[in-house]
Amino acid sequence: MTDIPDLAPWRSLLAKALHQNRSLVYSRYLQLATVTADRKPSNRTVVFRGFLNPGNRLQIITDTRSEKIAQIAVNPHVEACWYFPKTRVQFRLAGTIAIVTSTTTDETLQAARQTVWGKLSDNARSGFAWPQPGADRADCADSSAFDVETPAPTMPLDKFALLLLEPDRVDQLQLRGNPQQRQIFTRSATGWEQREVNP
Repeated sequence: MTDIPDLAPWRSLLAKALHQNRSLVYSRYLQLATVTADRKPSNRTVVFRGFLNPGNRLQIITDTRSEKIAQIAVNPHVEACWYFPKTRVQFRLAGTIAIVTSTTTDETLQAARQTVWGKLSDNARSGFAWPQPGADRADCADSSAFDVETPAPTMPLDKFALLLLEPDRVDQLQLRGNPQQRQIFTRSATGWEQREVNP
């Protein structure tokens, strides 16, 4: 019998925020900060692709050629910031990221990578067949390099990576009310600890 991880107490709060903000397309966008080789922050917007069940790991996708892959490979510690404008709730999720690529040997993680790939739109899948992200645009003399055949939803391209963010600290701030409400969830060896703090 395998151990099934308990759901963290912050997960239901995050699920509630997602549900209450579901009418806003951008409510699934969050900012993800990594650390560069010269120890400077690097931030970008990513899209939440659901939780890897069972457990509390958030699924995000990226191109294996992106800068964040090299940064995470050196330092997997990250922080995400996620603001829900309709309900005025912010989550900051600090933890580590695991990278799942075509060479990952874990069958369960490969299945998760395949599932996320299959759910992508044609446009999103096509982006993984484009030229090198961040390379000089002059290297592509015209836009024909971006006119690619849409990859099949059944076979992820090697350039497609699934990122799994596993939080060990979650800071939730409710910006409505006076005073505002803030609580911090911290993972320990025995589980999750929750405490209310001043905003």
